[in-house]
Amino acid sequence: MSRRILLAILLPFAVLSGIALWHHGFWGIIAPHFKSWGAGQVFADLVIALTLVITWMWRDAKATGRNPSPWVVATLIAGSFGPLVYLLTRRSDTRARSGKTPLTPSAKGIASGRHAHRSPALFEGLSP
Repeated sequence: MSRRILLAILLPFAVLSGIALWHHGFWGIIAPHFKSWGAGQVFADLVIALTLVITWMWRDAKATGRNPSPWVVATLIAGSFGPLVYLLTRRSDTRARSGKTPLTPSAKGIASGRHAHRSPALFEGLSP
């Protein structure tokens, strides 16, 4: 992902997060998610999404010779800031730097010998 795009996401998000922290504090941002089923669903969705991102980040960091622990801790403490800064500091030439292939879904499937198989009934009528 382009550094410009990442910065265009990260900077306004940092401003929004700073304003929210200033006005409500850390618990003030978290507490509303426990007041209704709808808000709880949004919080659960965020936890699931960040868990998936942490899993990818861990594997990608290991594959590219980076220590994944600081990025996992940053994500657990600061949410999306962890993955955004990880991507911002990730070299685009990670393959040349580490001598390994970064884990992308297609590279991972090929390297492990697992390939995506489509169920004809499930994907009937969809073009590849």
